[in-house]
Amino acid sequence: MSSLIRPATEAIMSSVVIERTYRAPLEELWALWTTSDGFESWWGPEGFRTKVHALEARANGVLSYTMSAYGLAQVTAMKELGRPSSHAVNARFTEFEPMRRLVMTNVIDFLPGIAAYESAIAVDFLPASRTVRMVIALDALHSEEFTRMSTMGFTSQLTKLDQRFRD
Repeated sequence: MSSLIRPATEAIMSSVVIERTYRAPLEELWALWTTSDGFESWWGPEGFRTKVHALEARANGVLSYTMSAYGLAQVTAMKELGRPSSHAVNARFTEFEPMRRLVMTNVIDFLPGIAAYESAIAVDFLPASRTVRMVIALDALHSEEFTRMSTMGFTSQLTKLDQRFRD
């Protein structure tokens, strides 16, 4: 497994790119993004869990889930930030090329004082002889601070895959 994080260098960040390479079958990695059981098994930063309510793995398919903090440090941090320990997320697969690429567009509508907006996560799956490289592009969010926090959270959740596919 190898990893790389590259924030965009423009004055206003448009995306953050995170790369991971795993020694794993392409079908297994794809299923982790496109099945309820797979998604629930790793989605969410350390100390958070996800419950999928709907996942339609196809173009324009719905993805609906609840992310909940369960770790003491995470629950405490959410309280200190004045946020609930759980929130619902509604998304859809805006691009879907089986075993090659998917784009999930999330509705960010759970932040007090911030108007709802959409944010995309694009994932390209690049298989090689015995590995698969995932190139993940995260849209920048409404502020640099929130983009930074989101990137940290996403990187944290990827550690679950890092551990799963450790050489």
